[in-house]
Amino acid sequence: MKGVKFLDDRIANPAYGVLLLTGVLMVFLAGYSLTTLWIDVALVLFVLLIVVAVAFYTPSLRDQIKLVESGDTTSAEFHRLEPARSNRRSGPGVIVLVILAMMVFKPTL
Repeated sequence: MKGVKFLDDRIANPAYGVLLLTGVLMVFLAGYSLTTLWIDVALVLFVLLIVVAVAFYTPSLRDQIKLVESGDTTSAEFHRLEPARSNRRSGPGVIVLVILAMMVFKPTL
């Protein structure tokens, strides 16, 4: 669990920042405007994913680590905090797929 937290804090989270920076750079290099609808939708969804991660996943992982350190891995509280269960509830994968669709299909309204 601590290894997952380390990877999340030191590798994945900084990579999300790099992803945002390189994405914005590609927008400018390709000649698009940041006010283009599909770019705006994708950016709003990206921010939504960050909010979900900060508000739900990071505290859940922190609480789960505390339970593991105290030896409590069979309680209902521990299983409630399982990432797989929270993934099914919040559906961040759907948000990622919508972002991907925005980037690939570049829909206009």
